This record gives sequence, structure tokens and C-alpha cells, in this order.
Amino acid sequence: MDRTAMEGDAQTVSLMDEEGRSLLCYVEQSMQVKGKEYVLLLPVDTPIEIFAWAEDEESDDELLMDIDDDELEDVFSTARAVLAEQDLMLHYTALTLTASGDLPEIDEDDIISLDIEDGDEGELNMEQFQQLASFFYEEQEYVVCTPLDPLLFFAQMTPAGKPELLSPEDFQTLMALDEFQDFRAQLEKQAEMMDDELE
Repeated sequence: MDRTAMEGDAQTVSLMDEEGRSLLCYVEQSMQVKGKEYVLLLPVDTPIEIFAWAEDEESDDELLMDIDDDELEDVFSTARAVLAEQDLMLHYTALTLTASGDLPEIDEDDIISLDIEDGDEGELNMEQFQQLASFFYEEQEYVVCTPLDPLLFFAQMTPAGKPELLSPEDFQTLMALDEFQDFRAQLEKQAEMMDDELE
């Protein structure tokens, strides 16, 4: 079965994970380099993150923490029910949770800024999220959010026409090549446009 499809006028492909889950994505950009096709992919549905509130022992402040896969399985049905109240359907998709449906208008009070550790280098990058809902599960409070910046994936198309996600290391190596200068400039311009929309 060909996993490449057309949604409206936009080409879509499905990324797969090791568990066999899929993530339907728009092909935002496509380019050929040395006989290989590379694509920049944007999920069709809204990416979703679930964080847990935890107390910082050093400052007594509360922090939002990532949750592991086991904890996610425990709270998934509750998170789905909470989002359903906003006419959003939560999906257990590959690489990230997603939700289908129309998001509420962004309210400044619903914007959360988090310092996210970036890769093996341990650098912190500030990311902003729109809080969609919160709920309790076994006395633990959780927050359901969507990132304000677009979640993009970079993949190489196989001869069979399926996208294979590149590792962060392979992505950085490719971005350093002269052939990807225009591509890198397009990514930077897209990021700037997103920042302007949020100001």
C-alpha cells in the first residue's frame, strides 16, 4: 500500500515508529541531493505534549516535567476525555501525540515558556506552549499543551517511497553541506515568520 497521499492540494506521507504507529505529515519542502530525496515534514494534526507538575526541592517552586511512556499510558485516557470537552480528539501517533479538531484562540494567559534541554550538548532552548487543559490523575496534576513553534521532521525518502527519519546528527551533517544552504535559509525564514506572528 502506498503511504503517500494527497490531502487537498498538499502531498502527505506517513512516518512510522518502531511500535508500528504512524504520523501523517504534510510535505513542506522536498529536494534532491546526490540522487537522494529529502523532505521536510509537518504533522497534519496538532502536536500535543503532556507535562506533570513537580516540586523543585532546591527552590520550592513548581516545575513542569516530562513524563515517561509508562506514565503516559496511565494518563492517556484521562487526557483524551479532557480534550474531548473542547471538541479535540487525542491520538496516540508516532513520534508525538496529536489532536484533531480546531484549537481555541491563543490567550496570553495560556502561554507557557519552558527551558528544553537540546540534545546531547545539554544546551537549554526556551520553547513556548499553549496550554489546552489540565487534569489530575491519582493526585498528580498534569498539563496538556501544544508547541507554538511548528514541529518539523526531516526525513529521507526510500526507494519504496517511504520517509525515514534522520537522526539529529545526520541532520546537522546535511545542513552543513553547500547543497542545503537554500534549504537552511528557508527554515530560518519560516522560523522568523512564526516569531513575528506571535509578537
